[in-house]
Amino acid sequence: MSQPPLPASGEPAPQSPSPRAGELAPQPPRPAVLRTRAELAAARPGLPAPVVLVPTMGALHAGHRALLRAARAAAAGGPGKSDTAAGGPGKSDTAAGGPGKSDTAAGGPGKSDAAGPSGSVIVSVFVNPLQFRPGEDLDRYPRTPDDDLAMCAQEGVRAVFAPPAAEMYPGGPPQVTVDPGPAGQVFEGEFRPGFFGGVLTVVLKLFHLVRPDVAVFGEKDAQQLALVRRMVADTNLDLVIEAVPTVRDADGLATSSRNRYLSAADRELALTLPRALRAGQALAGAGAEAALGAAREVLRGAPALAVDYVAVVDPRTFGPAGPGPALIVAAVTAGGTRLIDNVPVVLTGGQNTERDFRDAADH
Repeated sequence: MSQPPLPASGEPAPQSPSPRAGELAPQPPRPAVLRTRAELAAARPGLPAPVVLVPTMGALHAGHRALLRAARAAAAGGPGKSDTAAGGPGKSDTAAGGPGKSDTAAGGPGKSDAAGPSGSVIVSVFVNPLQFRPGEDLDRYPRTPDDDLAMCAQEGVRAVFAPPAAEMYPGGPPQVTVDPGPAGQVFEGEFRPGFFGGVLTVVLKLFHLVRPDVAVFGEKDAQQLALVRRMVADTNLDLVIEAVPTVRDADGLATSSRNRYLSAADRELALTLPRALRAGQALAGAGAEAALGAAREVLRGAPALAVDYVAVVDPRTFGPAGPGPALIVAAVTAGGTRLIDNVPVVLTGGQNTERDFRDAADH
């Protein structure tokens, strides 16, 4: 499937001075648009360090804007980056949605000021065919190249790498791919066989091509985030993975490019998902079983919602969760649209049993 073209662009123009009274505000400089590996290789030496990569499939929305703002902060050497990367102090706040994270997630006050001119943000826009099975929405996946480039310009992105599939996979589907391991075989890996192999393969290729110092991912795709971190650690890649909390619309639904598929009735049905997760989150202090039971009860109240799974998991391994930080994860289909979501919790009491974990996965 060929990629729709982004508008052509040269190197970003210098910032214009502030307009005088009666003048129109200047437009933000457009990022350079790179379509080939050769163009990226030629541009890469001129990108001021640190270079921060935001991998996307386009159709950018408010959640992506939060990623771009976090990337700009990382490019400017913003506070907390090293702690987040190392899993050191402040990591629990990120996992629990603690102090200071909501502004990042919502793109709230202070983020533009925190992102100075040093460093470079590069965004990749590539709808990766390797992670779609036959019958999934590869052909109809939203593609909004003009809007994507406008958002990147607004958020100070220096370059957009938007290759066609033939550029990323010049010999056709690759013969060697990344095995996601046991954590990639459950939940999303079970319901979308081959998905994480496709994701990790393209992410690894992007890491090799862009050679970023930092890469930014969203916590909404929690299993993907855990697997990317594991791949980086297991293959000794020299970069930092930074995570950004999930952004939600005003009604509580996690932002997603696929939300635009939802009819008004489907969206109302889909809101059962965040309600269920909040119900589980509220009872996490009573243990994993109570949290899981509360989430299931809400989901059972919407029989039209097809539930693939709901579970309480360890955020690093996606196995059973013990006392401490955990995630409630779920996947549902509203109408014809499949959605995933998760919320962080802190569990007390004993470890989530293997029986409870299997029941959760089979729900």
